[in-house]
Amino acid sequence: MSHVKAGGTAKNIHNNAGQRLGVKRFGGQTVKTGEVIVRQTGNTKIAGPGTFQSRNYTIHAAIDGTVHFVKTKKTHFSGRSLPRTRVEVHAVKKAKASKA
Repeated sequence: MSHVKAGGTAKNIHNNAGQRLGVKRFGGQTVKTGEVIVRQTGNTKIAGPGTFQSRNYTIHAAIDGTVHFVKTKKTHFSGRSLPRTRVEVHAVKKAKASKA
């Protein structure tokens, strides 16, 4: 009978690059339309006013403005409320030119 000896184990084959997730623009920073604010897997942070969420849960700025993070409670489908952070972009108020 032919026989194949036991093969060795491969331990160091999982050298995958990281996904570069996290907050890219912090509270108080100014953003332009379309800029990435948060990259995330799953809905850990909620897109609020002035933002939109793409298919991979990345939150982008929908308008030019300043980033704000607000603690909030999101009602789960089971009825309990879960703490979440809502990401908002507030529009920058333009100063009126004074006539002199």
